Amino acid sequence: MRWDRGYHSSDVEDRRGEQFSGGGLGGGGAGAFALIRLLSMFGWKGMLVGLVLAAVLAGTGVCGQGMSCLGGEQPSQTTSSRSSKPATSTPAEEEAVQFVSYVFDDVQKTWANTLDGYSPAKMVLFRRGIRSGCGTATTAVGPFYCPNDHRVYIDLSFYDELRERFGAPGDFAQAYVIAHEVGHHVQNLRDKLGGGSRRPNDQIAVELQADCLAGAWGRDAERRGLLEMGDVDEALNAAAAIGDDTLQKKAQGYVQP
Repeated sequence: MRWDRGYHSSDVEDRRGEQFSGGGLGGGGAGAFALIRLLSMFGWKGMLVGLVLAAVLAGTGVCGQGMSCLGGEQPSQTTSSRSSKPATSTPAEEEAVQFVSYVFDDVQKTWANTLDGYSPAKMVLFRRGIRSGCGTATTAVGPFYCPNDHRVYIDLSFYDELRERFGAPGDFAQAYVIAHEVGHHVQNLRDKLGGGSRRPNDQIAVELQADCLAGAWGRDAERRGLLEMGDVDEALNAAAAIGDDTLQKKAQGYVQP
């Protein structure tokens, strides 16, 4: 994927230097932690293939309309403390900061050019744990979007897990994660997130629609020449490596159609 190295964004808050203490996982957000829970039902193959097909075929018209709202868990009320100091980064991590900053701004430019009155989100980088408008969360939660403060939260170590645990390397897969979270912001602006039931079908619809919105950005990025040869294959290979068939076979020894 083509991007501007050395990029910095005024909409990215770097809070990796905070010394965080406190327990509990935050709630009320939407994002990769929900995707991880859905792996047992769909696997990443369904998620990533949906993105790729939407990006390549420009299938933006399939996004759900009139979807039921999805409520979140109650934020953790566990007390926490934090102190700030400049974050220390390896060269590789600093490049990752620049990459996610570029992708985040690029995704939001797409929506600003598409939706009248689009109000941009912010992105927060953290390590280990963070206090958000949806409560406290740890790295184990994965990337998530908090509708209460209009922020996307991500610990960059998630990309290591994506590569090492799920066998999904590559910058296109990384960009998808960000585009998916911004998709939740678009849903929030259109009142598709918030209070209400937590029926499984509602949660599935929310995540699949966010995939569709990520695919809409992917198609726009392709149109503008940001995707390189192999990016789509990269995503498809990742989807095959960590798809539902593979996960089912590892978990139960056989594949259930």
